[in-house]
Amino acid sequence: MTTSTTAAQLGARALPRVKNVLRTPENRFERLPDFPFEPRWTEIGGLRIAHIDEGPASADSVLLMHGEPAWSFLYRKMIPVLVAAGHRVIAPDLVGFGRSDKPADAGDYSYANHVAWMSAWLETNDFRHLTLFGQDWGSLIGLRLAAAMPHRFDRIALGNGGLPTGATPLPRAFKAWRAFARWSPVFPIGRIVNAGCVGKLSEAEIAAYDAPFPESRYKIAARLFPGFVPASPDDPERAANEQAWEVFKRWEKPFLTCFSSGDPITRGGERIWQKLVPGTQGQPHTTIRRAGHFLQEDKGPELAEVISDFIRRTPRKDG
Repeated sequence: MTTSTTAAQLGARALPRVKNVLRTPENRFERLPDFPFEPRWTEIGGLRIAHIDEGPASADSVLLMHGEPAWSFLYRKMIPVLVAAGHRVIAPDLVGFGRSDKPADAGDYSYANHVAWMSAWLETNDFRHLTLFGQDWGSLIGLRLAAAMPHRFDRIALGNGGLPTGATPLPRAFKAWRAFARWSPVFPIGRIVNAGCVGKLSEAEIAAYDAPFPESRYKIAARLFPGFVPASPDDPERAANEQAWEVFKRWEKPFLTCFSSGDPITRGGERIWQKLVPGTQGQPHTTIRRAGHFLQEDKGPELAEVISDFIRRTPRKDG
């Protein structure tokens, strides 16, 4: 199924014009381990964005947003658990990742453009009554969506992510990662994901993370994303992220943190949310033990149970 929209339909939220697009051949996604889910497609500004949509359409929907350099394959251990609990699960591939199209020119990529693309994707599909789970860049983009369109979100669960403004120094581990992404002569996506886990991936799983990137020119987004994280007060996205923070400082809908214990980049990042967001009060915030940066890999079923229980305890209020 494919749906489409245009910049005109979005009013002032103009979409970037992309001329040169790479599309990963479909045969790269054959025989993926434990990932039988068929993609759905949405055309946004000339780009095809893929997403997984599993479970009953009328159920509470869980929006699972991946980070960099992963794709929706990251959620294969969580989707069956959430669907079995009666939830609808929606998991998109960000532009430049997974099955989604990949602009061939580095200048087409930016934090702002990714927010615009995913905002258009969300509005075009008219998803509502969402529980957002965002990790890594899935939170940097997903939280911006929730702040801009709070009427579409019933609750938020945040794991190993955040919404930096550049006002505070970034962790040393992140600076090392940013330098590696920019300067390393090789960029082995599957091995990078494997290094961010406490457990070890199989060769088939590593190959699945490599699948969207048949050549180095397909890896532009994965290379660039670390440099888009606001790291200084003059960052172009500082103002937008600060505006989003003002929304969250008044956010009274349920907000849960579920960070892992073994992530050197985001460890401790949950405290600022628990301090400033009203909706975090009274929630059973969880630390996922023996999990690294990609806690979905290390503890996917456990994390899915945490999210499912969160939804069960905080039923939506219609109207």
